[in-house]
Amino acid sequence: MEEPLYSIPARYRKTENLHIVFWLLKDLCWVMLWKPLGMVMIVPTIAAALLITWQTRHILSELLHNIAVAFWILANAYWMITEFFFEDDSLRYYAVIPFSLGIISIAYYYIGVFYKLRTRK
Repeated sequence: MEEPLYSIPARYRKTENLHIVFWLLKDLCWVMLWKPLGMVMIVPTIAAALLITWQTRHILSELLHNIAVAFWILANAYWMITEFFFEDDSLRYYAVIPFSLGIISIAYYYIGVFYKLRTRK
């Protein structure tokens, strides 16, 4: 699949910047043990990640990286929830599932790039 040769529009970059603010607030709430606000911040953080993923769906490199970020945030949010509400530390290890899906997304992209470079030589 060929990638379009254009950059990401500035309006999408604004969404990405806002997404970083949401993510930092969510993680600050986690560190400070502000459970109610931390739980609330999960929603805009994941929503922004999904919106960015949708907006960049026509650019393969951006799409796969943003899928990985969305899985990362899902894993991160799950981990936060387990620490907030469950005494059992072993529950956090299920976060490995979305973390792994993110790694698979990135690996798919970079293996494809590596393969294309090798076949061109």
